[in-house]
Amino acid sequence: MLEKIKLTATHLANITNYHPKFGLILGTGLGGLVKEIETEFVIPYEEIPHFPVSTVEGHSGQLIFGQLGGKRIVAMQGRFHFYEGYSMNEVVFPVRVMKFLGVETLFVSNASGGVNPAFEIGEIMILNDHINLFPSNPLIGKNMDELGPRFPDMSEPYSKRLIKQARKIAESHNIRVSEGVYAGLTGPTLETPAEYQYVRNIGADAVGMSTVPEVIAAKHMGMECFGVSIVSDLGVAGKIVEVTHEMVQQVAQEAEPKMTTIMSELIESL
Repeated sequence: MLEKIKLTATHLANITNYHPKFGLILGTGLGGLVKEIETEFVIPYEEIPHFPVSTVEGHSGQLIFGQLGGKRIVAMQGRFHFYEGYSMNEVVFPVRVMKFLGVETLFVSNASGGVNPAFEIGEIMILNDHINLFPSNPLIGKNMDELGPRFPDMSEPYSKRLIKQARKIAESHNIRVSEGVYAGLTGPTLETPAEYQYVRNIGADAVGMSTVPEVIAAKHMGMECFGVSIVSDLGVAGKIVEVTHEMVQQVAQEAEPKMTTIMSELIESL
């Protein structure tokens, strides 16, 4: 695995001569942030050695190198999910490659189901913690010491300083944001009413099918992380309705300009 990570990173560095400090993972319906990037290289996943290929509608499946907020970044337009049949190592493979390219800070976004009764559809939730409800962990198995320690600390999975700065940016633009805990489940089924109630009972504010593995891998490698979740549907008693993937995409796309403002100005301020 380590050899594959190094080979892929070397391949990308050779063809782009690019060493970004910031990495972005753009989730369902949130790929439009790419429009704000001053793009220099676009590489489809299928052209990258050892990279998985995204199979989900709303995930374009390409790696973008360019500038955002005046800073060099690499962005995944589309991510990989456990429910697609990928192993945890495959899900987090791009994050590990980012580290070897020079990325120090990881920005993640996703669409989620809100279980906090105070939330509304389209809510922008800044992640301040997460709960791993996946049946596995990307660090299970022999530890790769070159990536990080056997028992990495997770007392601050999402950077408090970045959260503080993001809230200032949102306030300056009159963008309503909240903070909360994200619970990661496998999917691909959306949650039942009882499952929504369960994740709320254990302390989550939103639930989704991604993000947690990537952040675990990033923290293992010493990256600073910042996450934003757009609440695309509500898992609150009395507000649960039948939801389709198309509906999730639409809500995410409508809220995306606000998320884009926060992300781009946050990167510019660093």
